[in-house]
Amino acid sequence: MDWRDRLDELESSTNPFATVVMTHLKVVETKRNVDRRKAWKFALTRALYEKSYQRQEILDLYRFIDWVMILPEAVEREFWQELQVFEEERKVTYVTNAERFGFERGIQEGLQHERSLILRLLSRRVGILSSEVRSQVESLPLEQLESLGEALLDFSSAADLDEWLRTLGA
Repeated sequence: MDWRDRLDELESSTNPFATVVMTHLKVVETKRNVDRRKAWKFALTRALYEKSYQRQEILDLYRFIDWVMILPEAVEREFWQELQVFEEERKVTYVTNAERFGFERGIQEGLQHERSLILRLLSRRVGILSSEVRSQVESLPLEQLESLGEALLDFSSAADLDEWLRTLGA
């Protein structure tokens, strides 16, 4: 966090750790703003190509960026499309379609794990969940699922969960 006010220095550095630090700073800064996070994820990824890193360095740093700068599924797809256009314009494809497919599959598996964890925590917090409530929770997009994960800490009954889900429809 000491580097917050030194972004220019980090951006101009060719030290790979500067990218790691900037990524962390931008994760913190964009915690509640998906559009800004996507823009920063793209900017950080684009910078990898522009800093004359070797292919493997780009892939390793990109994997880190992708791991910590999580985006909702639809926004992640937009990001991939923009990255593909960028790579085509530059005539480079460091992230192959197979890797993209693997990343997408990993994102889906991570989302399923998160849904499963939230459902287990809810069951433990408020008791057995009806199939209707389970279905509602399972259909939540990532952003709402994350909000539910935070909100459930304050629940003391199934009524709290029902009220929280009702506010989504409002």
